[in-house]
Amino acid sequence: MGKTTTADIRNVSLISHGGAGKTSLTEAILFDAGSIERLGRVDDGSTTSDYDPEEIKRHISLTSTITHFNWKDHKVNLIDNPGYADFIGEVKGSLRACDGAILLIDAVNGFEPQAETYWKMAGDENLSRLVFINKMDKENADFDKALASLRASLKGSLMQLQIPIGSGKDFKGVIDLVKEESLISDKGKMTKGPVPGDMQEKVAEARRILMEAAAENDEELLDKYLSEESLSGDEMLLGLAKGVKEGGLALVLCGSALFNQAVEPLMDAIVNFVPSPNERPTPAAFEGRDKKEVACDADPSAPLVALVFKTISDPYIGRLNFARIYSGTMRASSTVNNSTQDKKEKIGHLFAMCGKEQGDVSETICGDIVAIPKLAQTHSNDTLCDESKDIVLEKIDFPTPVYSVAIESKTKGDDEKLSTALSKLAEEDPTFVIRRDNETSQTVISAMGNVQIEVKMDKLNHKYGVQAELKEKKIAYKETIRKSARVQGKYKKQSGGRGQYGDVWVEFQPLAQGSGFEFENKIFGGSVPKQYIPAVEKGLREAMAEGVLAGHEAVDIKATLHDGSFHPVDSSEMAFKIAASMAFKKGVAEASPVLLEPILNVEVLVPEAYMGNVIGDLNSKRGRILGMEPTEDGFELVRASVPEAEMKRYATELRSLAHGRGSFSFEFARYEEVPKDLADRIVEEI
Repeated sequence: MGKTTTADIRNVSLISHGGAGKTSLTEAILFDAGSIERLGRVDDGSTTSDYDPEEIKRHISLTSTITHFNWKDHKVNLIDNPGYADFIGEVKGSLRACDGAILLIDAVNGFEPQAETYWKMAGDENLSRLVFINKMDKENADFDKALASLRASLKGSLMQLQIPIGSGKDFKGVIDLVKEESLISDKGKMTKGPVPGDMQEKVAEARRILMEAAAENDEELLDKYLSEESLSGDEMLLGLAKGVKEGGLALVLCGSALFNQAVEPLMDAIVNFVPSPNERPTPAAFEGRDKKEVACDADPSAPLVALVFKTISDPYIGRLNFARIYSGTMRASSTVNNSTQDKKEKIGHLFAMCGKEQGDVSETICGDIVAIPKLAQTHSNDTLCDESKDIVLEKIDFPTPVYSVAIESKTKGDDEKLSTALSKLAEEDPTFVIRRDNETSQTVISAMGNVQIEVKMDKLNHKYGVQAELKEKKIAYKETIRKSARVQGKYKKQSGGRGQYGDVWVEFQPLAQGSGFEFENKIFGGSVPKQYIPAVEKGLREAMAEGVLAGHEAVDIKATLHDGSFHPVDSSEMAFKIAASMAFKKGVAEASPVLLEPILNVEVLVPEAYMGNVIGDLNSKRGRILGMEPTEDGFELVRASVPEAEMKRYATELRSLAHGRGSFSFEFARYEEVPKDLADRIVEEI
């Protein structure tokens, strides 16, 4: 292959429900293209794209893996993505970097929930989409049933490009409806031939339907079809390509990735139907402090603009950033501007990646995907641009993590080591977030689900040598009062020599939520000298950190200092500070103290069929339904107000309730009083 141009590049993301065969398909494609010499197998841990030890151990993809191959004078960047829902952030990043997506469907299982999520995500990115019904070699494989399940669940026009020849152990290959020829696969070799006699009628009818779909995408073709009732194969390809590239049409192919059957026709479809980078609109770009929107042309001679969509942090090779070049040319041994961080970065090497294999390249043109090692300041979602420019691309909207647990090192001396390792893990995964919860004194890690957390824990141990354990995340309860109380706090201590004496009368009153703490001094006549007033306030503020019910922070209380007394020798700031603290404990205890819990505003997106399950479950969690509304894609958006304590396992629970077809988000809303029977149990446990 000669020098690659932007028009010769295809960027494609493989998406599916877990277990549909993306990694096996990647392996078969790379083998057929000559990029690898032998076919690896997932069960053997020998595939190109599942090379991480955790992936090999679990037999599933955990991260998106970038590979590339050359096919019929085109360079194709192919990204193998995880199918499990916990790793949706990996899919989100890879879809942004690509111009097309291939949805894999299991020919036995048909449509599965996660496929719907990824299909919609690809549509949201305006990607051209193809469908590959895989595992046609398996017993009980049923192409027609799988296609029907797709059409019943997915929006958009799905058109057969092929008809399978046989199924299960009798699967031999496919019939190309455009060229009206059979493509028989045998031990990785494909042989062309005529349409079998017993299938000619079925092929003719399917080809007629496909021809109509091709004609509908182009006015000239439609005129010809209406007048002549026929289109040539080349004309059909032209109309179909236009429909796929514009997003109104998705073509369905089939085969067996594991046995490398009918894989080459899919590779042809990538070249023929997925748009090149210069056939697609570029993402929004903004320049300068005023963030003026500017053009970002897919022109190799234009100023460089690239987006980092994935970061790998390795304890041995360091940080490796993967970038999609949208404009200009990136060169090794050059300096670029990280406009997101406002930092200059020195690019030493550039790699074309194929799994873990790194191929040195001197430059990368717009439209291509490249790996950049050892950038000091750059992470996922950063824009790299020409050194003289200040252009920032629209960021990838990674999903917000919804599952949180606390973590601590098993050995106290490893706290710093744990913190460093967690930071490294967070660098390579935008859906993995670490924070220190000052209210509960816990380090909290948040992710998309429990499996993602398990994988991070394994990496901490095997990759960074850190032993840690998970704890349940504590709820940041607070305490307040519901009525007023006026009490005396008196501290008197004699132990020979100078004593300690402080005496205050303080009234405690409830405040509106969010008011915090207010202190008012109403001392007249000097019963408490002025120099001790700040000590009284400080004593009260410090006492607020630990309420009388369960030791949680007390909030929304007004304390008014009315009276007191002092001793000319024994009084001190410390004595009045202790007296104020004593008054707080006594006064709050007499002012009907109550426990408050954090309340979340929750939005749940589910198909209408599961809405009843979701609403019933939220009600059982002491939630209040605030509203429901339908969405354009046939889902229902349920809004509710739910105590945080009831949402600890919701990421897992919702998958069960909605059969994997639900998603949710939340934000803190307010604090509310915990029902007394529940509050009593919480206090007793604490």
